[in-house]
Amino acid sequence: MGIHPSAIIEEGAELHPSVSVGPYSIVESGAVIGEGCRIESCVRIFGSTRMGAHNRVCHGATLGSEPQDLGFKPELARPLVIGDHNHFKEGVNISCGIKSESGTRIGSHNYWMAFSHAGHDCIVGDHNIFANTATLAGHVEVADRTFLSGQVAVHQFCRIGAYAMVAGVTGVAQDVPPFALVDGHRARMVGLNVVGLRRGGFSQEQRTRIKAVYRLVFRSGLRSGEALARAEQEYPGPETQAIVQFIQSSRRGVVSFQA
Repeated sequence: MGIHPSAIIEEGAELHPSVSVGPYSIVESGAVIGEGCRIESCVRIFGSTRMGAHNRVCHGATLGSEPQDLGFKPELARPLVIGDHNHFKEGVNISCGIKSESGTRIGSHNYWMAFSHAGHDCIVGDHNIFANTATLAGHVEVADRTFLSGQVAVHQFCRIGAYAMVAGVTGVAQDVPPFALVDGHRARMVGLNVVGLRRGGFSQEQRTRIKAVYRLVFRSGLRSGEALARAEQEYPGPETQAIVQFIQSSRRGVVSFQA
């Protein structure tokens, strides 16, 4: 498909020969675009962006743009590093980094629906889905195979654990533990992300173990440390370890359970 005549590829941008760039798109100097990437119309790839192979960037998306941070200065910009096989739909905006040397990092096989956003210094894993206008503030960490529904807003420094699902129009102000389904004006845990766990190949035994651990942690009346220790003893397994380690390492606290 090649480079459209109206596209602007600044000197110093590095594009693999197989990359296509659509009408009126801009790729700034310093940007690196890997093999097989498809840049569609009116896209802007800022110079801090480092993109892997076979990514698709749809109309009007902006990658590596200036962070929405009042303290930002151009000399503070850090990279936006993107893996492979990501799909960025119309109007998606991903900021470059500013606070950490590694910058903003996006893994592979993520699907970003229209107008979703990731702020500066976010760390996103693999195989995640961000529905329309889902928004990550700065420094948010998202593990693997999560689903953030439409109009979800995640507060800065929060973490979303693996296989979690956040229901639509939910504000997330604390960490969402792995495998959970959360909902509410302020997110509360309402159950397990059963659909995601089934799709991920989790057996009935594994799902039962996860449910038992969360019942012990949230509904036993025990203090957190005691409940986590009992969970490790009574329900040993990798899922239990993932939950325990996630909660123990939380800096903002974990969302509560809605009975």
